[in-house]
This record gives sequence, C-alpha cells and structure tokens, in this order.
Amino acid sequence: MPKTTAIILGASGSVGKALLAEIVRSKRFTRVVVVGRRSIFQNAGAMATVDERLVHDMQPKTLRQTVAAALREGDADAIGFSVLGVGAGTASLSLEQHRAVDVELNAAFAAGLKDSGRVQHFAFMSAIGADIKASETGSGAAGMPRYARVKGEAEQAVLDQGIPVVSIFRPSVIIGSQHTPWALAAVLSLVSPLIPAKYRPIQATQIAMAMVAVTKDLPSESAIYNYKEMIKLAASAA
Repeated sequence: MPKTTAIILGASGSVGKALLAEIVRSKRFTRVVVVGRRSIFQNAGAMATVDERLVHDMQPKTLRQTVAAALREGDADAIGFSVLGVGAGTASLSLEQHRAVDVELNAAFAAGLKDSGRVQHFAFMSAIGADIKASETGSGAAGMPRYARVKGEAEQAVLDQGIPVVSIFRPSVIIGSQHTPWALAAVLSLVSPLIPAKYRPIQATQIAMAMVAVTKDLPSESAIYNYKEMIKLAASAA
C-alpha cells in the first residue's frame, strides 16, 4: 500500500470528530494531520496516531503556510479534507465575518494543499443550496439566501486554488451535530421518507464515511455529492 497522508481542517466539530474517527478506522492512511486553532485532545496520548498542527491566530496566510509545511515534511502523497464552517450563529454574523471563516480559511487551506505539491484530491463539505449567485442581503441563518451565497463562494474559492479533483459534499440537516436541536432531529428523522431526497437529514457519521470512501480511488473529475450520493458512498464504506 502506498504511503498516504490525510490532512483535516475542522476536526473539532461534530462532523469533524466523526471524520477523524473514520479516517483512523479506515487504516488507509499512514499519517493523519489535524490543523486547528487549539488542540482537540485532552491528553497527549489520546490519539497517538495523529499529528496536530496548531495555528493559534488562524489567519489565512499562516494557515496556508502551516498546511504546506506539514505536508512537505514527509514523502507521501496526501488527501485534504475540510469540514470547517461557522455552524450555528451565522445569523448574528455580518457577511464579512461569515466569509472570513467559511470562504477565506477554506481557500487558504486549499491553497496550502496546492502549494505542497502532494495533493491531487480534496474532499470539502459545503451545504445544500450553495449558490454563489444568491442574495448577499437579509439574514445569514442556515437555509437563507445569504447563507447559500457564502457557501457558494466557499465552493468557488476552493475550486479556484487549482487542486485537480475537488469532491464537494452538500448535506442538509445534519443529525448528530451539536448545532441541530435534538427535537428537530427526531422529527426530521421520522418524516425523512416524505422529504425530497436532496433535502433529507443525514447522520454526521454518514457524511464522514462518504468523504473517506470517495477518496479510495481518485475520481476522474470534480463533482458535487448530495444526499443520495453520500448515502451510497457511506454504504460502500460500512
């Protein structure tokens, strides 16, 4: 098996934790790098197989340099994963504050992947309804046009960095996310069969499994994965 590194941005969130666990479980990667603002482990031995790289100021330039440097240390090809996003609270942010995280940091991460010369494939989590042409005005809450605009901008910013293949995942409501109220999750799970497939809720663990599964072989081109595609990929990894 060739040496392969997995590098993750956003591992502290609900999907990020599930993604890290799935990457480790898959045993496909000889090295796992997690990039974040602060350590996600309570003690040094909690995840001995993971190499943490901390970017305390989490500024785009520093993030980009840290990612490229981490990947250049080894001689392995690498696959990038990002599930970074603001999560809850986007309604209280200005458009520029939201962009600073979802667009600028993901673009910097992708740029670092490209700079390293080691990455051919990047798996990136966006959101259902992402649309770079959506309105910039109004509420920035999830599901609203301004939220869709930022997610669309994030997708385009990542694609613009020049990584050969970018797999974009667009979940709707995420079950198991700390930002999804349990009552809402319970109701949506019950009525899921009545919801158009693209908008059905999906488990954080299923997203994680799908993102790892899509990297098993290099796809021929960049693509968008909605609910049906994610479920199919997750099933192939089970």
